[in-house]
Amino acid sequence: MSIINQAPTAVVMVRPHHFTSNPQTMLDNTFQSTCHSQNQSQLAFDEVTNAVKLLQNEGVTVHLFEDEHTHTPDSVFPNNWFSTHHSGELVMYPMYAENRRLEYRKDIIDFLTNHYKVLSVTDYSFLAKENAFLEGTGSLVIDHQHKLAYAVESKRTTKTVVNTVCEQLKLKPVVFNAYDTQGTAVYHTNVLMCVATEFAMISLDMVPNSQHKQLTSHFLQSHLEVINLSNEQIAHFCGNAIELQGENGRILALSQTAFNALTTEQKAAIQKTAKLVPLPIPTIESAGGSVRCMIAGIHLQSK
Repeated sequence: MSIINQAPTAVVMVRPHHFTSNPQTMLDNTFQSTCHSQNQSQLAFDEVTNAVKLLQNEGVTVHLFEDEHTHTPDSVFPNNWFSTHHSGELVMYPMYAENRRLEYRKDIIDFLTNHYKVLSVTDYSFLAKENAFLEGTGSLVIDHQHKLAYAVESKRTTKTVVNTVCEQLKLKPVVFNAYDTQGTAVYHTNVLMCVATEFAMISLDMVPNSQHKQLTSHFLQSHLEVINLSNEQIAHFCGNAIELQGENGRILALSQTAFNALTTEQKAAIQKTAKLVPLPIPTIESAGGSVRCMIAGIHLQSK
C-alpha cells in the first residue's frame, strides 16, 4: 500500500482581475473588512502573482487560472468549491453565498481530468438549493494520512453533508464547535486549524472545553504535535496555513500577517519539519480569507 502524503506537490490558484470584498459573505465572516483602496483589484492581482512566484521558487507546481469576471468577488479562494483526493476522486461542493456558486469552472475540472488520474467527479452543488452547505477544504480540514476530516459546524458547514461526503471519501468525520470572543460560530474550519504531516495548529481556546478531549485524542493517535494558537493569532490568520511539498522538503505556506503573529517558539516547532514561507497578501486578507483559502491542493496522481 502506497504512503499517502499530507502535503501536495501541486496546487490550483486563481488570479482575480476584479477582486473586491464580497458583501454576500460579510454577515457571518468576522475576519472580513471593507477595503476602501481604489486600486484593490490591481493590488490583489499583484499579490497572487507574487505568491505564485514564491511558491514556484520552493519547487511547488502551481496551476494558475485567470478570473476576468466581475460577478465573482471571491474567486481567489478556489479551495471552497472543489477538492481532490488520493483515491482519484474530485468533489464539487454546495456554497453558502449565491454569488460564490458562480465560481464553478468547467475549464479547471477539464484541466485536472486531462492532466491527472481522476476516476470520478461528484457534484454536490445542488444541495445548496436545499439549504445544505459544505465549502470544500474551508469546511473540511483533512488529515489525509489518518483519514480524518475535522469540521466546525456553522452556516456554511452542514453536519449531514459532512457525513455524506466523508462516507464517500472513506474519511472519519470529527465534527465540533468553535466560537470567537463574541460567541459567533467560526465560519470556516480552516481559519481555526491546520493539519500538517507532523503537527497540527489550532486554537483550542475557541473550542468548548467539553470537546477538547475528542480533538486532542485524535491528535495524539495521529502522532501530531499540537501548536496551540491564541484567539488573537487566529484573527491574524495563523490557522489558515497549508503544508506543501517543495523541491527540498516540506514547506508551510502562510501569510506575512500570520508569520508576524507567531511566537519564536511556535516558529521553531513548525520549522523542525517544515520551512516557513510567508506570502504578503494584505489586500486579499481584507476579504476574510488567507493563504489556505487561496490554495486548492492537488492530491491526484499525474497522468
